[in-house]
Amino acid sequence: MNTYTTPRPSGPRTPLFLSFADRVGAFLSRWSHAEAAGGIVLLLAAAAALVWANSGWAGSYEALWHTPLSLGLGPWQLSQSLHFWVNDALMSVFFLVVGMEIRREMHSGALAQPRQALLPVMAALGGVVAPALIFLAFNAAPPLRNGWAVPTATDIAFAMGVLALLGRGLPPALRVFLLALAIIDDLVAVLIIALFYSGGLQWDQLLVAAAGLAGVFLLQSLGVRRAWAYVLPGAVLWWGIWQTGAHPTLAGVVLGLVTPVHALAGRESAAPVERVQADLHPWVAFGVMPLFALANAGVPLQGAGTAGIDVAGTSAVMWGVALALVLGKPLGVLLSCWLAVRLRMCALPPGMGWSDTLLAGLLAGIGFTMAIFIATLAFDSEALLNAAKLGVLMASATAAVLGLGWGLVLRRRHAAAATVQPA
Repeated sequence: MNTYTTPRPSGPRTPLFLSFADRVGAFLSRWSHAEAAGGIVLLLAAAAALVWANSGWAGSYEALWHTPLSLGLGPWQLSQSLHFWVNDALMSVFFLVVGMEIRREMHSGALAQPRQALLPVMAALGGVVAPALIFLAFNAAPPLRNGWAVPTATDIAFAMGVLALLGRGLPPALRVFLLALAIIDDLVAVLIIALFYSGGLQWDQLLVAAAGLAGVFLLQSLGVRRAWAYVLPGAVLWWGIWQTGAHPTLAGVVLGLVTPVHALAGRESAAPVERVQADLHPWVAFGVMPLFALANAGVPLQGAGTAGIDVAGTSAVMWGVALALVLGKPLGVLLSCWLAVRLRMCALPPGMGWSDTLLAGLLAGIGFTMAIFIATLAFDSEALLNAAKLGVLMASATAAVLGLGWGLVLRRRHAAAATVQPA
């Protein structure tokens, strides 16, 4: 029934206008939460960065991200480049959403039951080991081998967005499997960042981080459920982790993992882990991640043969990353799943076959955000970093195209099988 069947006594807004406005609002709301939309915006931001960095305004691209930006409170001042604020501060919000996704799935999702989670765990581990080995086969010498973890991560938003573009013709279990695989993949990536890409730790600064975390737990014990109340202790936690020498975005993961998973009876319709994640999703999908892509995907391609891609082993880095993602991911996912099923450790989800598992492996090769992020930690050399970024961009685009192509084939197969009726 149309809510606005009775006209208002006065005012310029007509029932027709209200109906149209409601429909537009509903469309924008659905679109802002659509996985495919987030992937498209992310891709457009990366393309814009590439064009900008290779245009006549390339100097302004570099100058923008090196612009100093200061925050201060009385005598306390923190001045860093705009690039730092995007990669180290705003990306903490992205990792907060990742942490809450892991927390939610471990509580009541695909990772809640050990046996149910075993197959995507095995798939994720295979999808980490195989790409790392392929990359090291091309880059055994230091400092090239520092980038071994670049092709191990999967971009959840981009991969799920490509899967969403394929529509409903695929098994529902495939989406759950890919989501669980990507989440575990990102969890492994977080552990890799903490263990291998943090400098010499200043252990005394852990007390500052512990104070911030204690403030979070104190607010939780007092029943404080407003997200904004946790900004201050979260900032203290972020500062403490940064001062230890670890990457400060780990603070986002920690906060996500300690977010409450139960709603207060009579006071909340949804648990904080669900509510806050839903509130942050549009900001992350259409703000943080595109801004990160814009700040990091601008790889200069001019003069690649002399000063960029072919100097000091950078060609090996580029091709090592690209092949590791495009070939290593599906190979690792398939082999590890086959081994787990062969050993009767677990079984493929209902409705999924090995062809569907291959599709998940192809889409897992879309590294993008997480892969570029790890590259910024792995390489100090600008030439090596640009080569790694270019490899990630090439691989992510190739994996997306291969995934779309194979997905369309599978969709037709599933549709044909559904039309066959038993005698």
